[in-house]
Order: sequence, then C-alpha cells, then structure tokens
Amino acid sequence: MAETLRAQLSAGDKRAQVVNDAVSVLEAEIQDKGGLGGLAIKGAFAVLKGTRPGFVRHVVDKLFDDFLDAFEAPYADAIAQGLPPGGLVVARKAEVASRLLRVADERVRQADNLALQKTYDKLRPAAQKHVEEAAPRLAALIDGHASAH
Repeated sequence: MAETLRAQLSAGDKRAQVVNDAVSVLEAEIQDKGGLGGLAIKGAFAVLKGTRPGFVRHVVDKLFDDFLDAFEAPYADAIAQGLPPGGLVVARKAEVASRLLRVADERVRQADNLALQKTYDKLRPAAQKHVEEAAPRLAALIDGHASAH
C-alpha cells in the first residue's frame, strides 16, 4: 500500500518544494486567464499578493495538508489501477475541484479578513470551472512529487 500524499509530501524540504511548485501552478493558471473574468481574477490575485510579502505562499502552505487530503481518493485509485500518481486528477477533475473548493470555502468562512471574504465571494461562482481547467497542471504537480507505489 502506498503512503498517503500527506505522508509523502508534507514533511520538511519536500513540503517546501511542493508548496513552491503549487504557487507556481497557481500563478501560471492565473496568468493564462483571459477575458473579463481573467481580468477580475488577475486583479484579485494582485491584491492578495500585495497584502504582504509571501502572502500567497503562506496561504498555500496553510491549506496544503487539507488540499493533499482532497487529492487522496483519486491518488489512491490511480495507484490501484497502475496509473501515474496524478493519473485520475484530470479524469475526475469535477470531483477534485469540488474537494479543493470545499477546503477553500471553509477556510474563507473562518477568516477574519472581510476584504478577502468579499473578494472570494465575487470570484467563487466561476471557481469550479477554473479549478477544473487547472487539472492538467495539478496532475503534473502530483506526478512530479508523489510516489507511484
């Protein structure tokens, strides 16, 4: 039986590498957004980045363990089927996106920052689609760091 993603990816130097790569995935996804919706996302992201140095990385790191848990079922199923670690992230992108967004929704509800809550609430209706679009990069992130057995 393979170790859980949390066990593999959340300790020490490995955690720092994966969090840094996750921030890079987030930045690449945002950079690729176009149209009016993309402009809104880019603007909101710029506000978050301007909150304080390293804020986005800090948020990703805080959510990291819960995000790993959200990937656990597709990861375990992929391994059981002999697929790469991220093998079912794209095939089950709606499920994965819903799991990740439940984590984010809960954390935002608990946040004291009203500006963050308002910004998130404005962007949340389209979030499922955007997270699903990120599935290939998320799968590659997992494939790059997780064990296939």
